[in-house]
Amino acid sequence: MAQSWLALATWVLIVVGVPTAGVAAGHAVDAAFGQQQADWHRVSAVVTRDAPARIGLDAGAGPGGPAHTTVRWTAADRTVRTGEAAVAPGAHVGDPTTVWLDRRGALVADPSTPTDSLARSVVVGTVSAAGTGLLLLGAQKTGVHLLDRRRDAQWEEEWEALDARLRRHQQ
Repeated sequence: MAQSWLALATWVLIVVGVPTAGVAAGHAVDAAFGQQQADWHRVSAVVTRDAPARIGLDAGAGPGGPAHTTVRWTAADRTVRTGEAAVAPGAHVGDPTTVWLDRRGALVADPSTPTDSLARSVVVGTVSAAGTGLLLLGAQKTGVHLLDRRRDAQWEEEWEALDARLRRHQQ
């Protein structure tokens, strides 16, 4: 009877908890993306060191991703700052580029695109939902195991009591 109630409670929690965990995690990632967009802003910068022309070992594989090099920009307080940022491969000294700053004015990586954010939200939500489901199923299996151990111990006690009664009766 207890095992049936445990199974029912587990499945109710799975039906309610798994989607809730997935949606909550997805919303948290989406909210972080929204906060990132609100906090970060882009500024114009100038390349101060030539960027590598290609990234990777295979020179015939295409232009590759962005290259990293030193750039210079003017902060909101009119101070000139430098830092390392992603630029187009082959950028030369003096080429204009765009960099992203957080609310403190620190250089940050380019923000996620809405498509990247959606993909991350879906992945995080799916993993959270699956993890919650597995956790609940694991808890149910643990509960069943504990109930089985208790049931086995009770049966052992009953058999010992029956065996003792039969021995006394045979004497």
